[in-house]
Amino acid sequence: MMKNIVKIGNVNIGGNQPVTVQSMTSTDTADFNATLNQLLELKRVGCDIARIAVRDEMDVSVCKKILSAIDIPLVADIQYDYKLAVACADVGFHKIRYNPGNTSTSGLNELVSACKANNCPIRIGVNGGSLEKDIKQKHGGASASALVESAMRSIKLLEDLDFYDIVVSVKSSDIRVSSLAYRMLYESSPYPLHVGITESGIGDLAIIKSSIGIGSLLLDGIGDTIRVSLTGDPIQEVLVAKNIIKATSSKKNFVEIVSCPTCARCNYDLERIAKKAEALTNNINKKLKIAIMGCTVNGPGEASDADLGIAGGKDKAVVFKNGKILLTARTEDAEEIFFNILRELISD
Repeated sequence: MMKNIVKIGNVNIGGNQPVTVQSMTSTDTADFNATLNQLLELKRVGCDIARIAVRDEMDVSVCKKILSAIDIPLVADIQYDYKLAVACADVGFHKIRYNPGNTSTSGLNELVSACKANNCPIRIGVNGGSLEKDIKQKHGGASASALVESAMRSIKLLEDLDFYDIVVSVKSSDIRVSSLAYRMLYESSPYPLHVGITESGIGDLAIIKSSIGIGSLLLDGIGDTIRVSLTGDPIQEVLVAKNIIKATSSKKNFVEIVSCPTCARCNYDLERIAKKAEALTNNINKKLKIAIMGCTVNGPGEASDADLGIAGGKDKAVVFKNGKILLTARTEDAEEIFFNILRELISD
């Protein structure tokens, strides 16, 4: 289902727009310099939209200064106090995220009025750990159906107030629950989906959980903006999110590097060359496939669809382009030629 387009500052999500990357600051919001510097670093590594926890009026005041100092869209994360959400809309936040399970509906009319006046969208951020009590009791826990019912209830409340500038998320730390909830919501709601696996944890397992949960949805065309939730530095969240988008081909213009896992036939330093190619092309917005293969016997054939490739041997290596061998040379000479051609391709 094609989703509505919602404008978050200078970034559009939904429709046919590219999938965007989000993260959240981990600094003390009231620390202006620390929060600003982290936001600038998040933007530098590829974060499209950043979220900030707003806890009190002091945070609102500091965020007003931050908003005037950067150009990355900012989302106010609100728990419990709708008056803070109203204040955030008034000072210029580009989106408000509220949790239906932690926010009273008594101030919703006032919040909607503020968001309308300031062209500020609202994200309904349903979380499996904080569902409304009646919904959780009805479904016997935080099931996918419970998450979706919570989201649809909040959607109706906003629509009844003639507000449609909406983004929705239905997050759980359980991959199966979250995946099913997003699939159900995708079929029943026209609003852009913010996709993520909440509280996924720390280290490799957390990255794997997020990659499976988010990636499987993106492969089926579900998801308009994503946030990888990892314990620790939010910079890592952005880097993982960008790689998920690349791996699922949700981003069209990037350099894909394929390399074999190596075996006894590999007689040169393939890992070093692959890492060098990755560093050279990491931030290049161009659709290219680069192959770095460990053996001249199978390499060119296995990577015949690559725009450029190298396959090494003990003493010699071949450089190939678009499936055709360009040359065979001493390994060090072939490597130099390979990287010269690669630099030309990414600079064109």
